[in-house]
Amino acid sequence: MSIGKYFTIAELTVTKSGLPNIPNQAETDALTELVKNVLDPLRELFGKPIHVNSGFRSAEVNRLANGVPTSQHCKGEAADLDCDNNLLLFQLIRDNLVFDQVISESGTPEAPAWVHVSYKKLGNRGERLRMENGKYTKL
Repeated sequence: MSIGKYFTIAELTVTKSGLPNIPNQAETDALTELVKNVLDPLRELFGKPIHVNSGFRSAEVNRLANGVPTSQHCKGEAADLDCDNNLLLFQLIRDNLVFDQVISESGTPEAPAWVHVSYKKLGNRGERLRMENGKYTKL
């Protein structure tokens, strides 16, 4: 089932854990807001497909992924993204979109391994971070 122009609920809930990973209505609504306000506009800006490594995570899937219990992934408010130019993804989000957090994760500052982005219906902080070796620094 598509939510938005470019993304499906299946790709936003995929997990390699083998565990059920089915969002409830509130989590599906949050995923729809994330797609409408960040992922679809980002895809338009980027001009080519973007891979979702991780979107919604049930509590158990999040635990297996070593996510923090308060992760926005568990609310349907976050996605980890990957493409052939993750630095550009980070910059496009940072410079053009409303978001709660955008995080350049692992890899190097010039070539992040992936980009985490979150969006809340209310109260987006616009927080820009870099995560390296498990430590976060503000950018």
